[in-house]
Amino acid sequence: MGADGNGRLKRKAYEKELSKLHVELVKLQEWVKHEGFKVCIVFEGRDGAGKGGTIKAITERVSPRVFRVVALPAPTEREKTQFYAQRYMTHLPAAGEVVIFDRSWYNRAGVERVMGFASEAEVEHFLDAIPRVEHALVQSRILLLSTTDARSGSSRPWTSSRTAAGTTTPARGTRCSPPPTCPSRPGTWSVPTTSARAPERDPPSALADSLQGRDAERETAQVA
Repeated sequence: MGADGNGRLKRKAYEKELSKLHVELVKLQEWVKHEGFKVCIVFEGRDGAGKGGTIKAITERVSPRVFRVVALPAPTEREKTQFYAQRYMTHLPAAGEVVIFDRSWYNRAGVERVMGFASEAEVEHFLDAIPRVEHALVQSRILLLSTTDARSGSSRPWTSSRTAAGTTTPARGTRCSPPPTCPSRPGTWSVPTTSARAPERDPPSALADSLQGRDAERETAQVA
């Protein structure tokens, strides 16, 4: 694929490659429908890391009846009394569906741990229980895929200004969670990545990947 002098993927090359991948995604969609597969894709990563753009690239040309994006808000008071992953379970795919989680139950080991919303005891309980939960999902014939977007600000030169605008400009408020919950703010950038990897201490039941490169557009195309 064409690259500029810094080795970054050129915009035209990116769009050309993405167009090819959109065709493959439509083929994947028809295959999932025909075979009755159940696919669950989990995207993790800090605010501004590129999850939203990658998910948009994946879902741009496919049917919303097959590909469904789930981005849950903060838990309600009732949900806080439940097992942490419980509220995500009702959104899992049925046969012929692909569900994409824009952040998931891993918030417990990532954002909540970093921002101090969960105690170490709660995190340890989560880390002990969630491998068994995921094993049960896989045993029920759900194809579970997980990716952590750990791309740094250097791979996304617009991230710093965009995140700043998200916290000060009402029209762009969705760019970043309001302080103090935004894990993209200075001083916390590297912490969520380490915390998000914690569940990997047990043998994985799902396929996992991590985006850590310096070229945001190239890696978005690779995921799509």
